Order: sequence, then C-alpha cells, then structure tokens
Amino acid sequence: MLASLIAVNVITSGLRARVDLTREKAYTLSEGTKAILRKLETPVKIRFYCSQSEAATPETVFLKSYARKVEDLLAEYRQIAGKNLVIEKYDPQPDSDAEDSARLDGLEPQPLPGAEKFYLGLAVKQMDEVQSLPFLAPNREQLLEYDITRAIARAVKPEKPVVGIMSALPIFGTPSNPMMMQMGQQGAEPWALVGELTGDFDIKRVEMNADKIDEAIKVLLVIYPKDISDTAQYAIDQFILRGGKLVAFLDAQCLADKGQQNSMMGNLGGGGASLDKLLKAWGLQFDTSKVVADLEYQLQGRDGYLPAYLGLSGDAINNDDVATSQIDSVWLPLSGAFTGTPAPGLKETVLLQSSKESQLVEGFMASMSSEGVTKDFKASGINYKLAIRLAGKFKTAFPEGKPEEKKDEAKPEDGKKSDDKAAAKKPDASLKETQGENSVVLVGDADMLFDPFTLRRVDSPLGAFVTAMNANLAFAQNLVDQLAGDANLIGVRSRNITSRPFTRIRDLEARAEASGEAKIKLLQDSLAETQSKLNDLQQQKKDKDQRFILSPEQRTELENFRKQEAQVSKELKQVQKDLRKEVVSLETKVKWINILAMPLAVTLTGIVIAFVKRKKTSAK
Repeated sequence: MLASLIAVNVITSGLRARVDLTREKAYTLSEGTKAILRKLETPVKIRFYCSQSEAATPETVFLKSYARKVEDLLAEYRQIAGKNLVIEKYDPQPDSDAEDSARLDGLEPQPLPGAEKFYLGLAVKQMDEVQSLPFLAPNREQLLEYDITRAIARAVKPEKPVVGIMSALPIFGTPSNPMMMQMGQQGAEPWALVGELTGDFDIKRVEMNADKIDEAIKVLLVIYPKDISDTAQYAIDQFILRGGKLVAFLDAQCLADKGQQNSMMGNLGGGGASLDKLLKAWGLQFDTSKVVADLEYQLQGRDGYLPAYLGLSGDAINNDDVATSQIDSVWLPLSGAFTGTPAPGLKETVLLQSSKESQLVEGFMASMSSEGVTKDFKASGINYKLAIRLAGKFKTAFPEGKPEEKKDEAKPEDGKKSDDKAAAKKPDASLKETQGENSVVLVGDADMLFDPFTLRRVDSPLGAFVTAMNANLAFAQNLVDQLAGDANLIGVRSRNITSRPFTRIRDLEARAEASGEAKIKLLQDSLAETQSKLNDLQQQKKDKDQRFILSPEQRTELENFRKQEAQVSKELKQVQKDLRKEVVSLETKVKWINILAMPLAVTLTGIVIAFVKRKKTSAK
C-alpha cells in the first residue's frame, strides 16, 4: 500500500486539472492567447521577477499573494506552448545578480512603506528582442493575460504598425503653463485610450488642418472632427483611396468638448461633429442635432434613468463580428445615428444598434434633462445604427480634385490669352477610386472614449486603482487591432469585461413607469386646466370700480376649482408614490431571493440526502 500510494502521487503530481465555473471563463486562457502560443516557432523565454523579502507589511503580503496568481497564469501558458516557452523565476535581492538582471530588463522596483524596494515584473525575450512589463500592478489584474500575451506577440514580431490620431479634443493631454500653476491647476493627462494604443502601435498625431495623411500611417483614428475643413476631408478621402483604414468617432452632442470631469447628467455638450462630404459620397447621413434615446438600454444615473445615455448589451451588439463578438457592455452617452443606404459597391455591417424602443430626440434638450425626453417619448420601432462598418470599393468624395483647385480663377493679365492660363493649370492627380477592397468604421459617439465614461478610479494605499466600467476602450482597441494588428489579441483583451444587468428588473420598471405615465399625464393635464380656469376666474372683473370684487356665484365656483386642484394634486402625488413603491418592492423582492436562494438550495439538498441515506439504512 505504501508503494502504491507513493507511485500514485508521483504519477499524478505532473497532471493539472482545473474546472473554471465562471461564466466568462476568467481563469482559463482565451482562444486568442492559445492561438498566439501555438504559433511560436522558436523558443520564447519569460523571466519572472518577484521579491521574496521577509518583510511582512500589508503591502508586501498583498503583492506576494498577487505574484502567486501570476505564477499560476504563467504555468497555464507553459502548458499550452510546451517546449517553445521557458519560464525562469528570480528573486532580485539587493546587490544580487538577479537585481542586476532585473534592471537590465527594464524592471522598476516599487518603494513600499516599512520594506525594501519590491520587484514584481517580467521580461519576455526572443533572440535579441526584449519586451518588459516593468511592474505588474494589481490594479491591472483584469488585463494581466492581455499584457503578457501582448508582450509575447511583440517579442515575436517587434515592428509596430503606425496609427494616426486626428481629433479636436485634447486626447493627448495639455501641458501645464505658469499661469495655470499659479492658480493651482495642472495640465491634463492624455486619455487612457492613447496609453493603451501606445503599447501596441506607434502613435502619430495628425493635425485637424492636415492636407495630407502620412503614408506611413496604416490606420487613422478620427475622434470628434469638429469644424473639419474640406481640405482635411480631402486628405482623409485620398488616404482611404490609397488603401488606408479609417475609424471615425463622430458625435451629435459631445460632452467631452467642454472638458467635464463627470458628465453623467446636467452638463451641456459642445455640439456635434461629422464628416459630411465623405458620408454623402458613401450614401449615408448623420444628423448632428439628434441623439438616440432608448428605454430598453438606458443607463441609470444618480437621479434615475437616463434614456439618452445608452448602456448597450445583448442584441444591441453584433456577436458575429470579431471586433464585437466578445464585448457585452458599451456605453454611448448622447450618441447620434447613421441613416441612409450605402453607395453602390459598399457593404454595410452594423456593429452597434439601439432597440426598437428608441427614438431620435433633440440633442440639446437631452443634454439638459431626461424629463423632457421621457415626457413625450414615442418608440419609433426602428433599430438605429450606432456603429457600422463599410467595406468594398470606395469612390472619391471630391471628383473635381482638391478643394483649393475650385477657387475662382483670376482674370488673365493684359496680353495673355485665357487658353494660356488653362494650359498652365496643373492636371488633377488625385485618386478617384480604391484599387481593391477597403474598410471604414463609423461610430456615432466620441464621448464613449472619454475617461469619465470608461474608467472608475479608486484610491488605495498602493495608489489609484483603475478599473474599466465597460468595454468601450476594448471596443476601440479591437477595431484598430482588426485593421492593423494581431486579431488574436482581440479575444484576449475583451473577455474579462463583463456586464450582467438586471434586465428583468429593468424591463419591469420600464413597464411600471409606462403604465403610470399615462395616468400621471392625465392628472397633470387636468391640474393645468384647473389652474388655468382658476386664473381666468380670478382675473374677471365686473367694472372699473369693482374689478377685485367677486359675485357669490364666482366665489362658489372659485372654491370648487380650488378643491378640484387640491384633489388632483393629491391623486398625482399618490400615483407617483405608488409607482415608486412598486419599483422599490420589486428591488427588495429580488434582493431577498438572491440572499436566500443559495442557502435554501443547500439546506434542501442536505435534507434530501439525509432522507435518502436514512431510508437506505432503515431498509438494511
């Protein structure tokens, strides 16, 4: 028995068996990571550095616990990649060879209170190429697999595609100036989108008045092209026709244009932005004065639901496209919609759309208050297109050439003929059509990339923890990856960002509100009519000397109107109170079900098992 026990332990020690019961498979490597690991043709080495100091401060204990999670994940990598992945572990103690190696690999130690500098990072090396993750911050645990897989992909293929960004918003941040510093103000940091894209691509800034797009740029991001000139649109047009890929985030009411730090309600936007010339050539329209309000996908703010702030999930997201197949939560605050039919030769794919319980409303009014949206809301029965992809052969939006060439011709000088001037006119060298298939992605909102709508920051002793509130950044990165990078990274990035809203509660609340709104509106109209009649009666006068004296009949009628006004007001308050009571009762009921369901299930299971065992025992 002793020999058998030892043999079993030796044989099974090399086996690994795990069951991941999470819905999003958070503890299982994604198919994208597996695909990248299986494509490795030459060995890749990962050097994992973690300080094993004896200090037992809360910070070191927390980081060591997180380091064990990293080791478990690396073991999963090695199991998939086999001999093509080598993992080495180092403890970079002060003045040791391991510390020198860590510094050469670009790792950065973190100073902790009550302890020496703490190393927690890794370096991925293939041949002479090294990709480092200087510090594996716990606040990026959600993206840990993505960061490691991206480092492996970059070590195997170090060349970064060039991505251009054109925007009227300060997404690259704003530097501090002496005047601002004297007032105690600091410059703005770059948007999180820029930092995330910088890890995968060579980012190049493109000015809003550019007359030509650099030929090195493979993908161009246009974010809120406010007041864009025809010359710049021509430059984008020619960029597309020569094979460049475009991702454009337009907007109907841009909250980020005013730089609000918390724009969930009560802040006016800076207006809309579109690519009117290009959209017209592609057969599309984008109304910058209208936004989409949707009762099915409305977000909940501090003071209630916001119908023009959309939280898309489920059927609103295209599950058949690689860029959106693994995304389940996208926020679009005050988004516009695309209408029209694509021009011949272009195929349209809808990536994001509203439900049929939606309507186009005035963007300015929606940015001021949600009450004005819900009061006269009437569902259109249309799935509005919020993000689309156009694919096919594109034709130029400027058939007559560069806009500058359309200026009025100057009068010919004396002694020169007009045909001399015509001969001197330069021939039109602009492209008229793409030679092959190309792709353009259009999104109806730019605020979705604004940090207050994408990230949640929580302060902690280890610094600010930043977590994603939704998959907005992942959606943007997926689009760029799909057009310029390794498409396998799309599934790695998106898989852990999940959203499970209480859709049934939301639907029940919407129905309850809809059933109560009709009675509320009727009572409000009755109250308004009563108040109007009351005012008219009070203003009546018999003659010039008795204009403030009412007859007994008028006084009686006035008292009746006042009683009616009080009764209607009371009924209105009661209806609103009952409506709120129904919603609160529903929420309480669901909370109790969630709290008691599992204990009751375990208890009943135990009773059944005990009853069965007792029955079997009594039978013997």
